Amino acid sequence: MLQSVSDISHYPEVIDIIKKALAEDIGTGDHSSLAAIQPNRIATARLIFKDTGIAAGLKIAYTILKLNDNDCIVTELMHDGDLVKYGDIGFEVTGNAHGLLKSERLLLNIMQRLSGIASITKIASNKIQNYATKILDTRKTTPNLRILEKWAVTVGGGYNHRIGLYDMIMLKDNHVDVAGGIVNAIQKAKAYLLENNLSLGIEVETRTLEEVKEALTQIPFQRIMLDNFSPETTKEAVKLIDNQCETEASGGITLDNIEKYAEAGVNFISLGMLTHSVKSLDISFKIKL
Repeated sequence: MLQSVSDISHYPEVIDIIKKALAEDIGTGDHSSLAAIQPNRIATARLIFKDTGIAAGLKIAYTILKLNDNDCIVTELMHDGDLVKYGDIGFEVTGNAHGLLKSERLLLNIMQRLSGIASITKIASNKIQNYATKILDTRKTTPNLRILEKWAVTVGGGYNHRIGLYDMIMLKDNHVDVAGGIVNAIQKAKAYLLENNLSLGIEVETRTLEEVKEALTQIPFQRIMLDNFSPETTKEAVKLIDNQCETEASGGITLDNIEKYAEAGVNFISLGMLTHSVKSLDISFKIKL
């Protein structure tokens, strides 16, 4: 899991993402700036929020700016995790105009998406703030940007599900069907961990109360996912499981019904919408004249 509101801007994976994105954008050079602006021109720019939401990616923006102009001076006015509104200024930066303009599009693309993810996560978290249930993300992320998007979820008050296929055994419907049923799938998973000396949690997806009962015959393991259960059936399943393992509700959950699932008593609610269909926050980067 990624730490909530921690500075991931200097993670090697993040630096690699930034460098590749800059190379994609700049290519043989920012010919617009090279043509119109003197090489030694110094300018000051502001990052301005034009939406209400949660800021995410400010530290990453500073890293982008420094990679293009190590001598630029950044004045931090807001921080990742802050509630922002229209007109708020996130930071002010003074440096080489070419460096600022080479940074502009990338830092906005990243900040707008990450702030959108943090904002919707915060809304979802607030909906169930009176319950012990935690909001989880999923693997429904933008390819190669997972570390950033999952970090943004934590900025908004959510928690990370598994990062990839390697850090948890998650027996979904296809695994269960191909393995010949839930009992077989769980038994094979336990044997695999033993044979390979691995210490990973096991989660199994269930589609009906009968499948929940089958899964419970194989306790202990970490978690049962209740996939596309109604709030009422979720409550029945939670009662049936009776704290023998963790519980996770997933599928068909929206901001309108999320509280009903929390009321049902699940430990976790996983939401693909946090990353796969999020609306980016409106942010601009303007040179001061």
